[in-house]
Amino acid sequence: MNFLFVHQYFPGQYLHLARHLQQAGHNVVFLTQRRGRELPGIRILEYLPLPASGAIPLHLQEVEMGVMNGLAVARICEGLKREGFTPDIMIGHCGWGEVLFVKDVWPNVPLLGYFEFFYRVSGSDLDFDPEFPSTTIEPTRIRTRNTINLLSLDAANWGQTPTEWQRAQYPEIHRSRISVIHEGIDTDLVHPEPSARLWLRGGASFAPGDEIITYSARNLEPYRGFHTFMRALAKVLEQRPNARAIIVGADGVSYGRLPERAANWREYMLTELEGRLDLRRVSFVGWLPYQQYLAVLQLSTAHVYLTYPFVLSWSLLEAMAAGCLVIGSRTPPVEEAIDGTSNGYLVDFFDADALAERICSVLRDPRRLGADPGAGAAARAREL
Repeated sequence: MNFLFVHQYFPGQYLHLARHLQQAGHNVVFLTQRRGRELPGIRILEYLPLPASGAIPLHLQEVEMGVMNGLAVARICEGLKREGFTPDIMIGHCGWGEVLFVKDVWPNVPLLGYFEFFYRVSGSDLDFDPEFPSTTIEPTRIRTRNTINLLSLDAANWGQTPTEWQRAQYPEIHRSRISVIHEGIDTDLVHPEPSARLWLRGGASFAPGDEIITYSARNLEPYRGFHTFMRALAKVLEQRPNARAIIVGADGVSYGRLPERAANWREYMLTELEGRLDLRRVSFVGWLPYQQYLAVLQLSTAHVYLTYPFVLSWSLLEAMAAGCLVIGSRTPPVEEAIDGTSNGYLVDFFDADALAERICSVLRDPRRLGADPGAGAAARAREL
């Protein structure tokens, strides 16, 4: 069979699926704007959208960019069609407009759309954190931000999303055509490793048996609870003199915005906690090569994952697959992965004191929750 994948950031959510199909003998073509890696046997074609005009009102700028992406992908598809290529199925992310026009090239080919997130003015991420409220323009902009989402719902024959909560954000009229199927974690690659070791630049090293608190996000920002984690960490390091923290994540912004009085959220929190945080026991490691990142998870005594009600991170499920004892926020869709009783803990997103207390209890006894062989094993079992 011929499979056509479309995703702005190759391979995106389709790493495991595209690789599996290619290895099974299928012909896989992947259209992308930015390739981050190569997958043997998969043909990768890059598209380049026309630049934004600069004359579009703020509320419509994402719509304009989505249309530009869709037109650029359609041009590549027309070239493939002239070559004689016809996909049996098209699979693509619906957040950036890329799949808007693919069925104009191949009207009879089914399109499976990945519907990641439908934005809401209330009851979701936008109005969740009173410490960092949305700007006055955000609610009106959110209305038009869903334009590409809604057009893609009309374009796709069927949809897929990774969690029940993410599906529930879409208008009820469309939910019956969206299946909940997570893209998966490679549990053969991501697994517990009792002999894991980690060495960092500057001479810091970590070994099994150390009291290691871990936190991971693409970028260190409030959307992923970085502010709450740092406030809790200061309290934990005061109470646990042998505890050390490894913080994985860059200083950019994936979601939300940069702070007003600092270059990034790491500097913002370090300024707030100046004199209260023992930085000799805190390692900010930025982005790590994947094998080093896995070693961080495999060495973790207590792994913290916090998030606004938003898209679920792969890092949570990777931590569970690695056998981490996870302390997560009691927010959707985290509650779909962690039950709070057998495979990890749940705490209030904003309660730094409760988070610190829970981390300390885990450091004192990494085998609680009454499970045998422990919550880490139960977390991994959830992913198998």
